Amino acid sequence: MSIPGLTTRWAAIGAILTAVSVEASSPDTSLRPVPRPVAKATVAVKKDTFEEWIVEYRARAIASGIRPSVFDSAFDGAKFDAKVIQRDRNQSEFTKTIWDYLDSATSDLRVSNGRAALHGQSDNLEKIERAYGVDQQVIVAIWGLESAYGTFRGSNSVISSLATLAYDGRRAAFFEEQLTAALTILQSGDVGPKAMTGSWAGAMGHTQFMPTSYLEYAEDFTGDGKRDIWSNDPRDALASTAAYLKAFGWTKGQPWGVEVTLPDGFDYTQARRDSQKMPSAWAQLGVFAMDGQAVPNHGKASVLVPAGAKGAAFLIFDNFEVLEKYNTADAYVIGVGHLGDRIMGGDKFQAEWPREDRALTYNERIELQELLTAQGFDTKKIDGKIGPLTIDAVRQFQKSKGMIPDGYASLSILKLLRS
Repeated sequence: MSIPGLTTRWAAIGAILTAVSVEASSPDTSLRPVPRPVAKATVAVKKDTFEEWIVEYRARAIASGIRPSVFDSAFDGAKFDAKVIQRDRNQSEFTKTIWDYLDSATSDLRVSNGRAALHGQSDNLEKIERAYGVDQQVIVAIWGLESAYGTFRGSNSVISSLATLAYDGRRAAFFEEQLTAALTILQSGDVGPKAMTGSWAGAMGHTQFMPTSYLEYAEDFTGDGKRDIWSNDPRDALASTAAYLKAFGWTKGQPWGVEVTLPDGFDYTQARRDSQKMPSAWAQLGVFAMDGQAVPNHGKASVLVPAGAKGAAFLIFDNFEVLEKYNTADAYVIGVGHLGDRIMGGDKFQAEWPREDRALTYNERIELQELLTAQGFDTKKIDGKIGPLTIDAVRQFQKSKGMIPDGYASLSILKLLRS
């Protein structure tokens, strides 16, 4: 619903409002696709209408330092967007296998477009690489996955989207923090309310920064006095992405990971993030690059088998963890890394994937965790997320059945648990 005449109503309503403070919290460190909730923020109880919620939120925003005129201008024409809520609700059911994701993320078209983007911004990217120490192909790959090199930056009103999500209440604390950060950006003058557009979840610009991440890491690389990640000129956005990766410890020249072959009889209990060795030590255990040679000693690495023993295997380095700060999903990190490699002329992955498998639905992931826990393989959490704890539980279950303990949470494992 629109809010006509909103600006003229604040004086009358304001007399009955009491300011409510919002405790400051650290900026979000995962830009996409699912923002992390912030536990410490305090928000009002959801009201009967969107307009009533805006009235109460206005008091909190002003108490946090937002000027009334900035708030009123930002919310002039703001509306509740039911499509945003629908997108938010459907996230948990949206699943892809890693190979389906990579087929799209690193398609030949995206690679060719990435090479064109790299060429078109070569001078700027070289300057950014020198300034921040972040490899330019990685910046371009993030640009490619987040907005198809700037062609799909999102047309939703960031204020309407974030206000809708904050009012809805499912992750109210997080989205109210993002909304206040968005108002702070408007107050700084970097962008106007109409130009502040983005995704349904409030991610903005060429590389899809959430507002708190923008405040912490955005750069004015063009020197025009504004940190403009929204315009057709991508330079500020690309530099901001480099600044973000630099802040989390990017090591220039170190790969994110390298595809490897594992020997027959490999101990898959070693395929875990906390089992790190130099590549030369992994080579002594039979872990080699696809050309049969030892992987160069870029630093300590761990073995990752995202689709279990039947899929590709990788040695992953510290830069993998840095990319996780942008998005925690293994598929995304591998997608960014591999797209960057392909843009620079690297080969496609050589190993096959278990394409006969399908991804588990959200309800099936919940069921998997419940059945594992009930049978003595405690996942610690029942949240539908296949993280290290659930992978370890799957490994223990597989060992109890005499299977290869690769931790792969497949449909066949779920069916075995049901039997």
